[in-house]
Amino acid sequence: MELIDTHCHLDVPEFDSDREAVLRRAQAAGVTTLVNPGIHAEEWLPLIELARNSPGVHYALGLHPVYLACHRDADLDRLERLLAETAPVAVGEIGLDFQLRELDRDRQQQLFEAQLVIARDAGLPVILHVRKAHDQVLQSLKRIRVRGGIAHAFNGSLQQAQQYRDLGFCFGFGGMLTFERSRKLRELAAALPLESIVLETDAPDLTVAAHRGERNSPEYLPDCLAALAGVRGITPEDAARATSANARAVLGLPGL
Repeated sequence: MELIDTHCHLDVPEFDSDREAVLRRAQAAGVTTLVNPGIHAEEWLPLIELARNSPGVHYALGLHPVYLACHRDADLDRLERLLAETAPVAVGEIGLDFQLRELDRDRQQQLFEAQLVIARDAGLPVILHVRKAHDQVLQSLKRIRVRGGIAHAFNGSLQQAQQYRDLGFCFGFGGMLTFERSRKLRELAAALPLESIVLETDAPDLTVAAHRGERNSPEYLPDCLAALAGVRGITPEDAARATSANARAVLGLPGL
């Protein structure tokens, strides 16, 4: 089976000691393709280099709302330039995080919408980080129409999901789906159309139940696949085929 991890952070220090080994184990587990979103400007060039030197690894470039203090206005110009000069599959990880009250909401909104404009003009999809702000994100997406994308770690309502779908978005499900206590999330994964679901790990965060308390890794994506197949009552093969096709379509990833 071919699996695609649409959201992992292999470039972070947690993988410095064994990054190549993690990639080998992921490939051995059937994870043929990985997408690594960027989170701040200082790590964009190392991220691009990682992808160039790692078969099957793709990248997105963006300014993550949680790292608001790191971002500068000049980063937007740099983002626009790098999108033109390199080959990212998306703009991301971008969005709004209203769960963390210390983050300036107006500044987040300004940064998010500026990146939406850049993505729209570049013809790229976006990878969204959204916490406690789905309605606000949807309002922005309806005003600034981008080429769809992925709502990472989606946990909104079915009504909100339909609005995202109408705008060309898929929904990322990962490690939290493997926990039986994640009842709402599992119900959501069962109810959404299969053609709108993609798999992700968000490694090194949000690990699977079998590795609770450990660093998450793309090699654990088969656990997420099994959980998705289980809640939907389909075979892992069918779930892998559908989610990989969805990922390739929404992000424009090359075929095998």
